[in-house]
Formats: sequence, C-alpha cells, structure tokens
Amino acid sequence: MLKTFRISFVLRNAYKSNGIIYWLKSIPLIKKLLPISLYASHDLKSVVDIVSVLVEISSVFIGKLIYLALIFFSTKLLKTQQADSFTHVILFLTILGAYTNTNLFNPTKDKYYGICIMRMDARKYVVSNYLYFLLKAFLGFLVFSLVFGGFSGLGLITCLAVPILVVCLKLCFAAQELFTSNKKKKVNNENKPPKLLWITVALLLVLAFLPPYLGFAINEVIFCIFTGLVIVPAAFAMNYIMRFNNYRWMYKELLRPENFVLQIGRDAVNEAQRLSIRKKISIDSSQTSNKEGYQYFNELFMKRHSKLLTKSAKRISLICFLLLVILICLSVFSADIRATQNNLLHSILPYFLFVMYLINRGATITQAMFMNCDNSMLPYRFYRQPKAILSLFVERLKYIIIINLMPALIIALGLPSLLFITGGTDQPINYLLLFISILAMSVFFSVHSIVLYYIFQPYNINLETKSFSFSIANTLTYFICYFAIGKQIPTLIFGAAISVFCIVYVVLAFGLAYKLAPKTFRLK
Repeated sequence: MLKTFRISFVLRNAYKSNGIIYWLKSIPLIKKLLPISLYASHDLKSVVDIVSVLVEISSVFIGKLIYLALIFFSTKLLKTQQADSFTHVILFLTILGAYTNTNLFNPTKDKYYGICIMRMDARKYVVSNYLYFLLKAFLGFLVFSLVFGGFSGLGLITCLAVPILVVCLKLCFAAQELFTSNKKKKVNNENKPPKLLWITVALLLVLAFLPPYLGFAINEVIFCIFTGLVIVPAAFAMNYIMRFNNYRWMYKELLRPENFVLQIGRDAVNEAQRLSIRKKISIDSSQTSNKEGYQYFNELFMKRHSKLLTKSAKRISLICFLLLVILICLSVFSADIRATQNNLLHSILPYFLFVMYLINRGATITQAMFMNCDNSMLPYRFYRQPKAILSLFVERLKYIIIINLMPALIIALGLPSLLFITGGTDQPINYLLLFISILAMSVFFSVHSIVLYYIFQPYNINLETKSFSFSIANTLTYFICYFAIGKQIPTLIFGAAISVFCIVYVVLAFGLAYKLAPKTFRLK
C-alpha cells in the first residue's frame, strides 16, 4: 500500500508541475520566452516539484488556520461563554464538514490517471490516499485547535478531542455513503450535491450559530462525551473502508465524462454539458417577439433560456427575503438584537460589496450566452460586425441588469426597512444611500461581467477559459470585494463614494466596450 501511495503522490506532483508550467506559458508577457521543451527540463521540473511539495505541506495547515480563526472570532460575538460557543460551533460544523466533504466521492484527476489510465489497484490507491487525507486533517486540526482552543479557554483534553472528532465523523459518514452506494448501485458525486443536502447544510448552520447567539451552547463535557461515543463506530467504519472491494466499479461510475472534466474525452464532456443544458431550454414555438433585428434575436434567446438564466437569481431572491423576515422577527422579539442590528446597519455597506459580488449572475449568464449562442454564431462574419456586436451588447446588458436586480431590489428595500424597524438613524439620508448603493453595486457588477466578456472573450471552441487577462481581472475583482469586509466605514461616506464610483465606472466601461469589443469579441 505504501508503494501505491508513493506512486500516486509522484503522479499527482507530475501533473501539478505540468500545470504550473502551462500556467506560466499562458502569461502574455513571457509565454514566447518559454519553449515547449520546458516540459522535459529536469532542472525546472525539480524546482516545480519542490514548489508542489511545499504547497502540499501548506495545504495541511493554511485551510485549518483560516477555518478555526473564523470560528474563534465569530464566537466572540455570541452570548454564551466563548469556550462553550467554540465547542458548540465546532461540533455542528464538523458534522457539516463530514457530511459534505467525504473525499472518497470526489472525482479528481489523480484518481482518473491512477485507477482508470494506469490500472493501479483501486482499493490500495483509494485507501492509502484516504488515510493520507485523514492524516492531514488530523494534523491541521490538532495544531490550530490547541492554539485557538487555548485562546477560547478550552481545556487540553477538549482541544485534543477536536481532531479526533473530525477524523471519526469523516470515517462514519464516508463508510455510510460507501455502504449506501454499494447497496443501491448508484454513486453520488459530492461535487453535484442533491437538493436535500442544501437543506441539511442550512439546518446545521442554524444549529451551529443560533443557540449560542440566544444564550444556549453545548459545553466541553458534552463535547468530549460525544467524541468518545463516536470512536467505536468510527473504528467499524475504518474496517469497512479498508476491506471494501468495489472501488474500481465505484470510480468507473464516478469518473464518467458528465461528472469529471478532463482534456481526455473533451468532446464527450462537451456533449454531456450541451445535453444537460438543452433540458433546461424551452423549444416552445409559440414564444416569439415583436421586436426586430438583433433585439428580436436576443429576446427570443432570453425567453427560451429563461429557466436556465433566472433560476439561480430567483433562488437567491427567495433566500434574501427569508433572511430579511428572520432578522425582522429577531429584532421585534429581542431588544438586544434590535440594538445590535441597528448599530451594524450604520456601517454594514462594505460587507455588501462582497455580498453583491457573490450573488451577481453576470458571469454565469455570459457563459451560457457563449455556450448556447456565440459559440455557434461567431464563425459567421456578419455576427462579428461592429454594429451587430454593439447592438447585441446593449440588449444583453439590459437583461443581465434585470436578472441581477431580482435579489438586489429585495436587499435594497430590506436594509432601509430593517434600519427603520430597529430604531432608525439621526441621518435620514442613510435610508436613501442604503437603497441607492445596493442598486448601484448590482448594476456595476452586471456591467463589469459583460464588459469583461466582450473585451476578453475568454472561451475557446471547447468552452475552456483561455484568457489570462480575464482571469487576472476576475481575481482582482474578488480580492478588492473580499478586503472590503470588516471595514468600518459609515453609510454616509461609503454609500456616497460607492454610488459615484459605480456611475463613473459604468460610463468608462461603456466607452471601453464600444472601442474594443468589435476588435476583441471573436472565437479563440
């Protein structure tokens, strides 16, 4: 088994090294300086291998550091003692993590290469890598549960129980899913979770944070007893996982093209994607439009793809509405919660820059436009004429703005309403700024998404993202929005500033799109 793990580790590092070289060759400024023979350079491969190993080692700790740090700081805001809040939140989030991240049912490249291509012993391959996954989880949680658990006031035994609980629960849930899959002869891809899972996730998140927020929490004694109780079933689960003999069948099912995107079999993957999307497209011939030209073309496209394009926006709108109702109810029944909410609403707008980034559907919509329309139309010369590009650009932008405004309007109306219900403000202009700022951010991200799409057109004929500049622009947008979280800026200042910025950006982006899109919007 050790030999199998060593080969799998070398294999994983090999394709990661090739991936890093490929990434370097995609950078516009230096790609011409790097020859294709770079892939065969032993010296460079050695350096990249070292980098890959360092990244692998850091992955043991960095994720756990961020995860437990967030729990530590969030439990400071809860009403129960921090030690009890910490153990309570850790318990339910550990159950959540074990339920959603089994590792066994995650189709990855190394499993495809090792089990399907190299025909390695499936049981040895899977078990050895799963044990390695558990070891990494144990070490990472052991180090940082001692650190943040100590800061929270936990005893040594409780801190040591945290990594044990994590490993035991992961074993139990993995074995249960393995048994169910083998019995039903159906393998669930954990990257494509069923709807029931999201309900369970929401319930566990509520159970993790709501009771401590209201003053109730599981203490250290109960946490340690629960950990002790799961050790025995975890031992049986480990035995079942070690002796399971149907791994090759399981991964043959799990690594089908529709579940696993790889360069090999790309045509099959593309066809599976197209078939999946066709099911969501209406072909009702009664759907038509009274418009003409490209307005007619775009409106017909939007109507027939309405289910595909608006489904997620409607779901987000419903979630926003339910959260708003919950917050209003909490503020009505608790004076302390009402005061806390009112205080937060005076400086919460920077957080909503990141929220609006997350709920923006622009990137998803433009990808659907490319996959179901532009991918087929761009080879035609008439479709690439400046007049056609700019006309369609305007029509599409209108629809993206309307779709993004679905959840944005609920938030924009909800925040001023919540501010008023929780006690109001001495500066009435804050009501207006909360409303305008959210709408401005929604329009900004709508424009930003489609402008990037038209200027960089990142996709090739195989639906792969090939534009390095597009990736950089998206990454910078993410980090700017992320770093806005936690900034304590009054609504009056941030609301006015972000509204003005969004207006200026929209004007400049329009000009940039009109100038560059006719030259750059083409099929790669």
